Amino acid sequence: MNAYVITADRIATMTKAEGYGLIMGGAIVVDGAQMAWVGPLEALPASYAALPRRDFGPRTITPALIDCHTHLVYGGNRAGEFEMRLTGATYEEIARAGGGIISTVTATRTASEAALLAAALPRLDALIAQGVGVVEVKSGYGLDLDTELKMLRTARALGAARAVRVLTTFLGAHAVPDCMAADSYIDTICIPALRAAHAQGLVDAVDGFCEGIGFTPAQIARVFDVARALGLPVKLHAEQLSAFGGTALAAQYRALSADHVEYASADDAAALAAAGTVAVLLPGAFYTIRETQIPPIAAFRAHGVPMAVATDWNPGSSPLGSILLAMNMACTLFRLTPAEALAGTTRHAARALGLTDCGQIAANMRADLAIWDVTSPAELAYGIAVTPLHARIFGGVL
Repeated sequence: MNAYVITADRIATMTKAEGYGLIMGGAIVVDGAQMAWVGPLEALPASYAALPRRDFGPRTITPALIDCHTHLVYGGNRAGEFEMRLTGATYEEIARAGGGIISTVTATRTASEAALLAAALPRLDALIAQGVGVVEVKSGYGLDLDTELKMLRTARALGAARAVRVLTTFLGAHAVPDCMAADSYIDTICIPALRAAHAQGLVDAVDGFCEGIGFTPAQIARVFDVARALGLPVKLHAEQLSAFGGTALAAQYRALSADHVEYASADDAAALAAAGTVAVLLPGAFYTIRETQIPPIAAFRAHGVPMAVATDWNPGSSPLGSILLAMNMACTLFRLTPAEALAGTTRHAARALGLTDCGQIAANMRADLAIWDVTSPAELAYGIAVTPLHARIFGGVL
């Protein structure tokens, strides 16, 4: 692939600890799949002066966005539960009545691999159309060995079918199957499924649902011990519905991320900071289940905890197919600044996935870029139900 130069009125590099790292009148040298140089056009080195150029004029360039928490592969939908919630049923009540995750498990088990892929591709396409270059996809709607592997194979197939990076997360510890004890499930199904998935090269990270309607910290720790032995990083659904000890567990295992964290405390924030763990904010779930407990944003800021933002796209608690709307929600519901929201879907989202080659515009990073019809990066979090994407560059290819 030949090298070339792209220019625009503003480039939000997202390389700074605060703000957008803006370069006005900027240029990016793309060489193959990577960026070779970034800076003001007037400072472009002479060695690049003769390269072909593509000028995007008054537009804004950002890193391609990253959705670091999704459940894109699943069967069926749960619109009926949406109606139940509108009549007063809580998320926990629905789950204990046989709805929630278990109802999606039934639909996912019966769906063929081809059907799961066909259903997931339009979801992935919706994210790509909003400038996304990396997507994390979890299993967890199988709760048996065959279906968990089927989901992970489907997630891998998504990445092969589109110009996007898909990272897979094993979420076998998502819910307890009917008529089975949690400890027995962990030992006889979840851990063997994890080992099998790892042996087949289907797993990039391991997750769990640490909650009163899920698994205890001690049960999740058994799964994490296996993940550690296999050399796999971990992350955790923590403190979504109650203060249950998940965030402390995530910090203990130096997890890549602790996700949801509505009920995390200031002490939890200090523990995450010490562990280098990212707090992943999921305002779509907060909105959908009408939660009122806001994550401790001030404590995260005070302790320097990186905050990522993701859709949590799933059929039950967050049927949210817009990373841009997730950014807006993070600002309006959690009071993030637009710059924090963009950092949360670029630099910090990359860190939440253990990636070091994307999420910023800098030399030697991947040339995964989004070009927007906006005159300020704040517009990306400001707009509601708008998609101002002009073009997307993935691995240097426009």
